Amino acid sequence: MTRAAPSAATRALPRAAAWAAPLVLALAAGVGALPGTARAGEAPLEMPANDAVIVERLPAHLGDPAQRKAARAAERAQRSELQRHPNELALALATARDAIARARLRGDPRELGTAEAALAPWWTLAEPPPEVRLLRATVLQSQHEFDTARADLEALLSRPDGVPRDVLAQAELTRSAIDQVRGRYDDALAGCRHLAGPDYAALGGNVRLSALACQAELAGLRGKPDLADATLARLAGGDDATATPAWLTLMRAELAERRDDPQAGALYAQALRARSDVYTLCAYADWLLDHHRAAEVVPLLKANEAADPVLLRLALAYRQLHGARDPRTRAATDTLGERFDAALLRGDRTHGREQSRFEMDLRQHPQAALALAQKNWALQHEPADALALVRTARGAHRPDAAAPVWAFLKATGGRDARLAPWPAELGPASAPASAPASAPGTDTVAANATTGAKR
Repeated sequence: MTRAAPSAATRALPRAAAWAAPLVLALAAGVGALPGTARAGEAPLEMPANDAVIVERLPAHLGDPAQRKAARAAERAQRSELQRHPNELALALATARDAIARARLRGDPRELGTAEAALAPWWTLAEPPPEVRLLRATVLQSQHEFDTARADLEALLSRPDGVPRDVLAQAELTRSAIDQVRGRYDDALAGCRHLAGPDYAALGGNVRLSALACQAELAGLRGKPDLADATLARLAGGDDATATPAWLTLMRAELAERRDDPQAGALYAQALRARSDVYTLCAYADWLLDHHRAAEVVPLLKANEAADPVLLRLALAYRQLHGARDPRTRAATDTLGERFDAALLRGDRTHGREQSRFEMDLRQHPQAALALAQKNWALQHEPADALALVRTARGAHRPDAAAPVWAFLKATGGRDARLAPWPAELGPASAPASAPASAPGTDTVAANATTGAKR
């Protein structure tokens, strides 16, 4: 079966804090509808008339063909086993975790549908097993159901008796990631400090590394980029790039980009060599596009166009290289428009930031882009969300519409060189305001970083 409308199952995967994804359970962000089901507001399912009808083109994935074939065979075997034993919790959890990890790598949220389906016997329970509750919170987070996701995490953390310590650690970090995405830096910092403390010491160096990296990123977001940069460099462990986790290198690249540090490009490339997931691909592509290197973007992204964020960057690269009327630009733009329009018909508004950029830079509709960026800012306050709102406000000749971003940066001390020029009251990007008094102790991150890196 398939949906009558063009699928948006390959829409943008929301970015989770880099330090939250790889910790204990390798959870990832993103969500998709259950395979073969229609949610409220979606077009009805239809049976194709014959076997020659193409109902949907699935993503092509990079990598060795033999390895891909073996991986697909293992996935099919795992799902078949789960169909025979749908109430076997350990098998369901393994299936869900594997699907979530694939979703993050490939940018295909159908895998999140697989995760949700695997956990179906427990999904709607008020008190599911702790591991299910954690995975459910991850999916809800990806649907931008932040309050509901956080409630699940709070339930785990407020009643820790009998909950495995690694599940509590991941819940702590995922809650902090939600708080960071929403701009609630005090709460995020408290969670990451707790994770670095004695309650989780027995879990070892990976947990401590993620906790310290979390604190460092928050320092960078709160007006202490030098401290953040020094801490992350220490956590990365020196000159041996192969020993540095890809997510940590990606975090360093994003900080460097916000500081207008030319090392950002090399760091993005290093992160991509270590892990070629869709988010890293798009982050590096954005940096290349901003530096007018679109010719490098096309070979980087080809064969991954089934993911909407990839196709968006590819269309922008075609436009930069060949202009708006080029057949490649127009074809990519038309396909994206169909996907976004179909998603909106289903009531799916989880990709406002990507669609705002689409309306601004490809359709040349600044007012529509601004409206989408404003709705997105109401949900989340990441640097990319601030960038979307400021750029669209300027493009729509509505500088007043960016006022919430400037107020947020003034309150948090944050800076991003990409947002310049700044309002006079904020001062230049090179002289960030001091971190607010509500963020005590952030300087201790650097002192602890060396210990964390050695663990």
